[in-house]
Amino acid sequence: MTEQTASLWASFQHWLYRKNMGGRLTTLMFFLPPALVLFTLFVFLPVSEAFYYSFFKWKGLSAISESGTWVGLKNYSQVLGHSVFHTAVLNTLKLILISLLIQLPIAMAIALMVAEQSRLNALFRLVYFLPFILADVVAGLIWRYVYDGDYGLVGQISRMLGSEGFYPLADRDTAFYAIMVVVIWKYTGYHMMIYIAGLQGIPKDMLEAAKLDGANWWQTIVKIKLPLIKHAIQLSVFFSIIGALQFFEMIIPLTNGGPSNSSHTIVTYLYQYGIVRMKVGFGSSVGVMLFVTCVLFAFMYQKFVMTRD
Repeated sequence: MTEQTASLWASFQHWLYRKNMGGRLTTLMFFLPPALVLFTLFVFLPVSEAFYYSFFKWKGLSAISESGTWVGLKNYSQVLGHSVFHTAVLNTLKLILISLLIQLPIAMAIALMVAEQSRLNALFRLVYFLPFILADVVAGLIWRYVYDGDYGLVGQISRMLGSEGFYPLADRDTAFYAIMVVVIWKYTGYHMMIYIAGLQGIPKDMLEAAKLDGANWWQTIVKIKLPLIKHAIQLSVFFSIIGALQFFEMIIPLTNGGPSNSSHTIVTYLYQYGIVRMKVGFGSSVGVMLFVTCVLFAFMYQKFVMTRD
């Protein structure tokens, strides 16, 4: 009887181990509930509420049942027909293009120059990465002073060249381009570090073999280094696009969306027309559209770009 019980117990343990997938099910059951709770509290519920509010005209000063007015899809139609929203979308697309065509190539060039381990290269990495350490608001305040036409560096340079004070942040034609200069300055070091991490993971014997085979500097970069850090490049592009879609903090101290609403991005547009003007339903519709855009992009990028070898 004892042997039969022991045999049954061993069979039960073996079955439980197989169902548990070697302990992975226990790990999953231990870590999944906290993640689901956090996702529900900080992502699903806020997005669901924003989706619900987007169908109302509501200022948010009292309960939506008391002061909210059902308007259906009117908020969405107003957003899509608003010229300032069109400007915000265009500026966001400009940020994406500038990041992909200028910022990331500069970051790659710097990474290729300072990827080797040395004290001098470590110093250069620190110098290029320092701007990223600054908070966006702090960087915005610093560059607002730099761009000041009376007391800032730009104003002093313009007077040295014999012209009147230049105010790039006060001009509709130059304000957003001045912001993009700050973006390139601040985030190039971040992408540089991503590329350096990928470059330092390339086996040295592979580079030495290419050198022995007669490959020059450019061929080594194009044929070996860039293909081997493809995943780092894909990750950098993903962060760059998502960051441009969510760009907000730096614009507030620089221009606050001005002059004449010419430097708004989608998020600053949401903030100005949804929160500042207390049009919660209108702002919620902008937030829902932005959330859907980010999710769709992340899903498509993961499916068609990140998973390819």
